[in-house]
Amino acid sequence: VYKIPEASRQAKGKAIVNLVNLLPGEKIEAILPVKEFKENEYIMMVTRGGTVKKTALSEFSNVRASGIIAISIDADDELVSAKITNGKNEVLVSSKDGMAVRFVEEDVRAMGRGARGVSGMNLDEGDRVVSMEILDPSNTAYEILTITEMGYGKRTPVSEYRLVNRGGKGVITIKTNERNGAVISCKQILPKDDLMMVSNKGQMIRIKVGDISEQGRNTQGVRLMSVVAGEKVVACEYLAEEAEIAGEEANEPTEGNA
Repeated sequence: VYKIPEASRQAKGKAIVNLVNLLPGEKIEAILPVKEFKENEYIMMVTRGGTVKKTALSEFSNVRASGIIAISIDADDELVSAKITNGKNEVLVSSKDGMAVRFVEEDVRAMGRGARGVSGMNLDEGDRVVSMEILDPSNTAYEILTITEMGYGKRTPVSEYRLVNRGGKGVITIKTNERNGAVISCKQILPKDDLMMVSNKGQMIRIKVGDISEQGRNTQGVRLMSVVAGEKVVACEYLAEEAEIAGEEANEPTEGNA
């Protein structure tokens, strides 16, 4: 991380190809902050076509500058998301047409880096996976925030997403139509925290999660960000409360008391 230059909000930044060796046509899909490669942690991956795969984090401890294989992907598929897990979590996979499947992580056995993975979600024709969230089953305070490309969204209790076997079609997470557009992300959130949304025109807003309406799964959501003709929301990022982050940093061991 120290090799990434700091820049102002308006700066263009440094091309990623100057930091990571990428093949022609290859692009970054996930960035995972890692301090140590623990034996009891894993990387869970999901592809656009609904394939999921779990690999021990320790298998990535010696990464070459040119990179190493993390998952074998079919020619017509691509990686969508990668998250760090502890082996006992739940997984929520969401699609652009407003479907979501929730299953226990233990349904996916750990595999080597070169493996292809197993079916995580059964998609209808034309649908594709857009996001994956790792859920902590012991924490019931979290909700699921669904965001669409036309700037609509809503938060829904996790309890409304029943557990099913991996590889199923799942349940409706939001009703999609021309007004609200396709789903771009489903995120695990807390009402006290913030959300940043970014459009393909470079516009960004920051809103309080608690100000977003709480609605059931089978609804269309409310407008969170206004977009003009040709503009779409392309990304959103969940921001934990600053006091919460500061508290976590204060509890981290230092050289003197580790």
